[in-house]
Amino acid sequence: MAHINQTNVPDWSALIPVLPQGGPRRRALYVELRRLIESGALPPGAKLPPSRDLATRLGLARGAVVAAFEMLVADGFAEARVGAGTFVAGAVPHVPVVGPVAAPLPEPAALPGDLGLALADRRTLDQFRAILHRQMARPPAAQFAYGDARGDAGLRAEVAEYLRMARGVRCHADQILLTNGTQGALDLIARAVLGPGDAVWIEDPGYPMAKAALCEMRLIPVPVDAQGLDVAAGIRSCPGARAAYVTPSHQFPTGVALSMPRRLALLDWAAQAGAWIIEDDYDSEFRHAGPPLTALQGMDGQGRVIYVGTFSKALFPGLRIGYLVLPEALLAPVIALRRRVDRYPPVLAEATLAEFLREGHFASHLRRARRGVRAARDALVAALDGAGFAVQPPEQGLHLLLPLPDGCDDRAMAQAARLQGFGVRALSPMYLAAAQSGLVIGFSGFAPEVLAQAARRGSGVWGVAPYSST
Repeated sequence: MAHINQTNVPDWSALIPVLPQGGPRRRALYVELRRLIESGALPPGAKLPPSRDLATRLGLARGAVVAAFEMLVADGFAEARVGAGTFVAGAVPHVPVVGPVAAPLPEPAALPGDLGLALADRRTLDQFRAILHRQMARPPAAQFAYGDARGDAGLRAEVAEYLRMARGVRCHADQILLTNGTQGALDLIARAVLGPGDAVWIEDPGYPMAKAALCEMRLIPVPVDAQGLDVAAGIRSCPGARAAYVTPSHQFPTGVALSMPRRLALLDWAAQAGAWIIEDDYDSEFRHAGPPLTALQGMDGQGRVIYVGTFSKALFPGLRIGYLVLPEALLAPVIALRRRVDRYPPVLAEATLAEFLREGHFASHLRRARRGVRAARDALVAALDGAGFAVQPPEQGLHLLLPLPDGCDDRAMAQAARLQGFGVRALSPMYLAAAQSGLVIGFSGFAPEVLAQAARRGSGVWGVAPYSST
């Protein structure tokens, strides 16, 4: 395998002197890096620079560079190695690109099957707009100030009450810190609680953007089975890890829930090791069958769980409001960091959302959204079943996992489906250790009939034998 001599690191500002104008920066950087890889300027095995260094050299936000790297990994042009960085893939896929490669590609439109789409219907948007107009017509003095670094006090109180009632979270408003979505929350944790090189357990397979947020840590892949994160395997691999990132209520991407024995074992390990548990409860609002699952944080008697939530899934990603529930011991360092890097929360949006919750609109929105999501899920499952794939309807969340037989190229299948208008993601790039093939398919944000039609078109080009997920 060819390698760049790291004693002679390429001048990245010369390799990419000016990114093409127009469109998202992350997409423009992805296109340029892909051009360098396909042309051989970056050979197989070449190490990409740290995201922070490349961002500084090119004058970009670090998040744009991290997102570009993630896109390269997802498309098979790069691979992430635990504790080492990101490298050009050994076997670069030969994927036809329409038009000049150097030109910026447009941001792809959302397709049926994509993840993380808006669930706000017309009624929800009308209610939100009406509250926003009231806020603008009679703005309180707080909207003209910098605001509390923790976020709007009214919204924090509403979030605390909602979490206590709906998720069994034990918290008060002063423990809540409003963030710029889940990614902003994870970035604050990575910088205020953890340090570069700290060992962190991470589910394998797991959420790609969590790996991106924790990229400066030493990620310890811990396998996931039918009971969720294998705590015993994590202890064998790295008993002294500083933290564990988990999605216990609905593991991403497998969809399993962390069993009660595993929950207790994880809490016991954290208490004994003095470790933090980062609980990402990203889509807990959408439980389709059975009783609600209590958050892991509500079982924690030692103050070791950092709870992360978001309104992006339940309402719409563009709202960019998430939240942290912090143990008392972490309030001071995390708030201090927030004050240094982001003193100015979006006061208007937060105040509007607070009224939306206070007036009961969020609860009624969720009732409508759950009905729509269940209908979309059932339509997707029926379409896949009609194509010969026996899929068990998931009991929670906004996506399902379609396992594939060994030897299937899930990346090629995902691309083929997208060309047919069906947005799916390959499972194998979500692993750090031994990978399995599969497709992760979202079922929110589109009418059931549109989703079903797209699923039939996309599955029609896969050319694999039917495979059951049961």
